[in-house]
Amino acid sequence: MVIPSGNRQREDLGGIAINGSSSGRRRGGAHHPGARRVPRRVCWYKVAALLRAAGHRVDAPDLGAAGQRGLGVGGAPASSFADHARPLLDAVRALPDGERAVLVGHSFGGMSVALAAETFPDKVAAAVFVAAFLPDCANPPSHPIDTYQESDWMDTVIDPSHAPPSILFGPEFLKKKLYQLSSPEDYTLAKSLVRASSLYVDELRRRAAFREDRYGAVRKVYVVVENDMAIVQEHQRWMVANAEVAEVRVMDAGDHMAMLSAPEELAGHLADVANTYI
Repeated sequence: MVIPSGNRQREDLGGIAINGSSSGRRRGGAHHPGARRVPRRVCWYKVAALLRAAGHRVDAPDLGAAGQRGLGVGGAPASSFADHARPLLDAVRALPDGERAVLVGHSFGGMSVALAAETFPDKVAAAVFVAAFLPDCANPPSHPIDTYQESDWMDTVIDPSHAPPSILFGPEFLKKKLYQLSSPEDYTLAKSLVRASSLYVDELRRRAAFREDRYGAVRKVYVVVENDMAIVQEHQRWMVANAEVAEVRVMDAGDHMAMLSAPEELAGHLADVANTYI
């Protein structure tokens, strides 16, 4: 999510972009799950509207394998994690000299935010993880995914014939694990727009741990979503305990797709974070 603001510094919130007042605001982006790609503009439309009403400009760039960007033959995921994350990296790289951003990542989007913070630590005022995978600086970036245990993938389709292997959440998994508290309309829309993606685990295992003086030096805020049935609260809190986090916020409403099921609460948290870390 991107939030530029006149004489204030710009913030970027990883998948939706918030941009402050008409004289210049903050921007950012917010990402959602890596295994089911629905265009970010669809996922974040409620939060974006609330932030715009509060005077922010909001943008929601799509990562590789979301929307129409980065799709291979048959809707295959982007060929690498680097390609998947490139739209966010390009957006942060393009920030004018002297401006920084608050990056917001949701679910697998936390990995893209972490990579952006590692690559451009001087351009990131803070990184926000909303029920997101949160890597540390002691293990390969795959660590929060390797330690994640989903006991029942239900009708999810995992296809190892793709390189990297693709994963596509099925309608029942979407309904019972991701959208159980969301409106029928939001669930129906998501089901019609879902795309395959990947968790890029093999590639992330081969990467070196993020550096303490780069990603580790960026201030991090974690938003725990207590009713998340996908990345459950216990795993969220384990990741927080395993990494250095400046602030933990808790949402007691909403499901995994908190931006759809509890938009007012999430927008309030993001506005507070923006005001704190500019």
